[in-house]
Amino acid sequence: MEKKIDEFFIPDNQVKLPEELDYNRATEYIRSAEAFSRSTYQSVYIIDYFKQNFLYVSANPMFLCGLTPAEMMELGYRFYLEYVPSDEQSLLLDVNRAGFAFHNSIPIDEKKNWFIQYDFHVLNNGHPILVNHKLTSLALTSDGRVWLALCVVSASNHTTPGHIEIHKAGSPVYFAYNRITRRWDRMDMPTLTDGEKSVITLSIQGYTMSEIGDKMCLSPETIKKYRKQIFEKLGVRNISEAIIAATNNKLI
Repeated sequence: MEKKIDEFFIPDNQVKLPEELDYNRATEYIRSAEAFSRSTYQSVYIIDYFKQNFLYVSANPMFLCGLTPAEMMELGYRFYLEYVPSDEQSLLLDVNRAGFAFHNSIPIDEKKNWFIQYDFHVLNNGHPILVNHKLTSLALTSDGRVWLALCVVSASNHTTPGHIEIHKAGSPVYFAYNRITRRWDRMDMPTLTDGEKSVITLSIQGYTMSEIGDKMCLSPETIKKYRKQIFEKLGVRNISEAIIAATNNKLI
């Protein structure tokens, strides 16, 4: 069944107080997003749930699928219909419904402390690329509806789409959405030891296992053991995926 743009904008987050929306203030949000985009390789964009469009799109190519920011702004939510595989568009709608239902259960003064993340493919010249998408409230109306949301796109450390999670900043507890039971399951973030964090940090800096061993005054076999523990904790297959998982989940 063909999806429509209207399906992405559900009653649970209908902006009902337009008189509260200050688009002069929105300009400051855009400037902040531009500054963040300049200093990171992650793609950044801002969703305007009142105008039901994108308010800002960064020039970073990760999420643009060969489009310019202006072209993506012109497409708006049609981007998801044209550049996300059709069998994953229902995933995005599930994220919308379940995410806003959870968001509405959070006290208004705490809502900006939470973010949702999930993985889906975008089609770059017809080739699917799995990305991780984080979305957090940027500006709310007084009744707790999301007016503006900040979205950050980076490489996924998974191999399949889904992995829908809601996190609270600074909390080791998060909630994973089960699309079969339609329930949020309480989970605990993995924790890394100081040694495991050092191995990942030195790997990010480009050191080989032998060089990491020298810097940590440990044998290569011990470094291999650390890496194996890291892979098991993070559910990844190699050090590249471990780096992405650790940075995406703020474990280092």
